[in-house]
Amino acid sequence: MHLRKLTALLLFAVAITSPLLLQAQPHPNLILTKEGVQKVREHLGKVPLFDATVQKVKQQVDAEIAFGIDTPIPKDFSGGYTHQRHKINFLIAQKAGALYQILQDDKYAKYIKDMLFQYEAMYKDLPVHPQERSYARGKLFWQCLNDSNWLVYMSQAYDAIYDTLSKQERDRLENNLFRPFADFISIDNPQFYNRVHNHSTWGNAAVGMIALVMNDEELLQRALYGIEDDGLEIGGKDNDGGFIKVAGQKAGFLANLEEPFSPDGYYTEGPYYQRYAMYPFLIFGLAMYNAKPEMQVFEHKNNVLLKGVNALLNLSDADGEFFPLNDGQKGMSYYTASLVTAVDIAYQYGNQNPQLLSIAEKQNEVLLDQSGLAVAMGIRDGKSQPFVKNSINLSDGPNGKQGGVAVLRYGNEDLTLVFKYAAQGLSHGHYDKLSFSLYEKGDEVLQDYGLARFVNIGQKGGGNYLKENKTWAKTTIAHNTISQNEMMHFGGKYETASQHHSELYFYDDSNKDIQVVSATENNAYPGTKLHRTMAVIKSDGFEKPYLLDIMKVESEKQNQYDLPFYFMGQVLSQNFAYESPTTLSPLGKSNGYQHLYLEGKGRPTGSTTQFSWLGQGKYYTLTSATNKSDELLLTRLGANDPDFNLRREAALMIRRKDSDDTTFATVIEPHGSYSPVSELSVNSNSNIAELKVVHDDLNYTAVSIKDVKGNSRMFILANKNAAANKQHKVKIAGKTFNWTGPYHFN
Repeated sequence: MHLRKLTALLLFAVAITSPLLLQAQPHPNLILTKEGVQKVREHLGKVPLFDATVQKVKQQVDAEIAFGIDTPIPKDFSGGYTHQRHKINFLIAQKAGALYQILQDDKYAKYIKDMLFQYEAMYKDLPVHPQERSYARGKLFWQCLNDSNWLVYMSQAYDAIYDTLSKQERDRLENNLFRPFADFISIDNPQFYNRVHNHSTWGNAAVGMIALVMNDEELLQRALYGIEDDGLEIGGKDNDGGFIKVAGQKAGFLANLEEPFSPDGYYTEGPYYQRYAMYPFLIFGLAMYNAKPEMQVFEHKNNVLLKGVNALLNLSDADGEFFPLNDGQKGMSYYTASLVTAVDIAYQYGNQNPQLLSIAEKQNEVLLDQSGLAVAMGIRDGKSQPFVKNSINLSDGPNGKQGGVAVLRYGNEDLTLVFKYAAQGLSHGHYDKLSFSLYEKGDEVLQDYGLARFVNIGQKGGGNYLKENKTWAKTTIAHNTISQNEMMHFGGKYETASQHHSELYFYDDSNKDIQVVSATENNAYPGTKLHRTMAVIKSDGFEKPYLLDIMKVESEKQNQYDLPFYFMGQVLSQNFAYESPTTLSPLGKSNGYQHLYLEGKGRPTGSTTQFSWLGQGKYYTLTSATNKSDELLLTRLGANDPDFNLRREAALMIRRKDSDDTTFATVIEPHGSYSPVSELSVNSNSNIAELKVVHDDLNYTAVSIKDVKGNSRMFILANKNAAANKQHKVKIAGKTFNWTGPYHFN
C-alpha cells in the first residue's frame, strides 16, 4: 500500500479513538451559525454599515450571476485569465453563501450548487497544473497555496448551502471533489502541507474547514496536527530557499500557531505575510470556536491570534500601510479584505476594544456574519474610539527570544522609526540585520525597498517573484544598514542566517521627547560586532523631532564598510564636492552592488557632512560625522536590469575603507515645508551646524549636536552595561558626566 494512503488510514485509526470526536451539527456551523444568522436577519435595515455592506456585496454577486459560471481548464500563472477566474469564483461563492443565509434568496444557493458541480465534474480528471515553477504544483492553480485558498472559501460556501442539498448530492461533492481536494493538498503534497510556513497555514485551514463541514474526524486531526509520517527528508527547500522540513519541528495548524508567532503577536515573516496568513488563522480559529469551542483556539498561546491583530495594526504607518519588512509589497494596508476579517473577529471575540471600531470605520465594510454585525452595531451606537498607535517593541521568535522589531513614534506619527533587529523570517526574510526605515506621517523619508514582484501582473514574471528579489531586494546593500567588504550578511546563506538573530541591548520609550532603541549583531560577519543605537529626539530649538543614528563597528581586521541611506525625494544641496561620470557603471559585480549605478563620487570637505532633499513637500537633511578619508557615493538603482523590474531609486552611501573599529554617527532631520500652490518655502535649511563623535571607546560613545545658534547637546551611550539602575561616570573634553541608565542626553 502507498505510504501516504497508509498514513491516512493510521490517522483515521487514531481519530476514532481520539477525545476530539466531532458531533453532527446543524448548518451553517463554520463562520455563520444558526443563531448568528437569526440575529443578523433581525437587525437588517437597522445597522447602516452592515446594511451598506450587504448591498455592496449583493451588487458584486448579482453581477457575477448575470455573467455566468466559468470554470476554465487551468493554464495560467497568477495574473492570467484562468487564475483570476478561479480566484473570483471562490471569492464570490463565499459571498453568495452569506447572502443566501441572510436574504434567504434561493438564487444564491443555486449559483453555488451549480458552480460546485461544475468543479466536481472537472476535478476528478484534472491533472496537475501545467506551469512547473512551484515546488508544490496545484491543480486549479499553479501552486497548492492557491488551491488551499479555494478550499478555505469554498468550504464556507458549501456550509452555507449544505442543508439545501440532498444526501446523494452531498455524497457526490464530498467523494468526488472535497475529499480528493483535501487529500491532494495534504497527503499528496506533504512538502507544502507539513511544515511551519504561511503556505501550510492555508493548507491546514483548508483541510480543517472542509472537515468541519463534512464532519470528517480524520481530516480534522490532519489539519490540527499534520501528517505523522510524511516521508520528507530533512533539509529540502522551497522556491524561496526556505527549509521544508526541520528536525524536531511539529506540523499542523497548532504548530503554525506556536512557531511563527512571538508572545507579542509578531509573525516572523513580517507584516505583509502576517496580513496574508491572518485570514486562515482567524477564519479557521472562528470555525473551531463555533464547532469545537473546547479546543480554545483563540485562547491558544495566551490569545496569540488576537494579539497578532493588534501587532499587525501597530506595524502600519499613519495611512494604514504596512511597513514593508522582509518580502513585503508597498501599499498593502489594513484596507485589505483580510484585515476586515481580522478587525471584526478580534473585536467580537476579543475584549471588544472600541479602538478597533475606528479602523472598521475607515475600512467602511464589515463581514456578513455575527462579528461584522457586532462591529457595525458598535459604530452605530457611537462606541468608536481612535486607534492610538504608540511606540512599541515587538519580540520575535516562539518564545520572544529571537530579537524583534521596534517602532518609535513621536506625537501623532509626526516621526516614526521602524528598527529591525529580528530573526531571519523564514524563506521570506531579508539579509538586513539592524536595518531601519523612517516615516513622517504616512510619507517615507528613508525607505525599505520591500519585495521585487508585481503581484498578479502577468506581464511581470507571471505575477510571481522576480529573480531580482534575490539579486537585489533580499541583499544587505538594498537596506539602510552596514555592508562589509561588499558582502551580504551571513554570506547571503539561508542555512546560516536562520540560525542567528540580533539581540536587544535596550529599549526605552518612557520619555516621549527622547525614545531610544539599541541592538547588537554578532554573527552577520565573522569576527565583526555591530551595535546600532537609534533615538527619536524632540529637542529645544528644533522645529520637528529628528533621528539620531549611531552605528558602532568592532572587527578583528580592517574592512570596507558601506552605509547607505535610501532617501525619498529630490536632491537639493550638499556641502561636499563630487564628480559625476559621463558614463554610468555598476558599483560592483554581485550581492546587489551590480544593480547600483554610481552617479557621483566625492569626499567630505570637513568633519560634518550634510546632504538635503525635498520629498512630498517637506525638507530633510542628513548630517553625518565623517572622516576625511571617507568616500561619499551617490547611487541609483537600475543597473543590470534590462526588463526594468526595479524602481529607479537613489541613495547616499558613506564608504569607509581600511577600518577595523569605527563608529558612524548620523542625524536625519525633518524641517520646513514647500507648497507648490502658494510657492512658499519655509525653513528649508538644516538647524544643525556640527555633528561630532567626541568620545568613543569600548565603554562609552558620545556624540555632540551643535545647532546653528551655537547650542550643543550631548548623547552618551554606555556600550557595555544597559541596566536601568547602573550608574555611569565618564570624563569628556574636561567635563565629567554622571548618570544612571544606559544613556545620557543633555
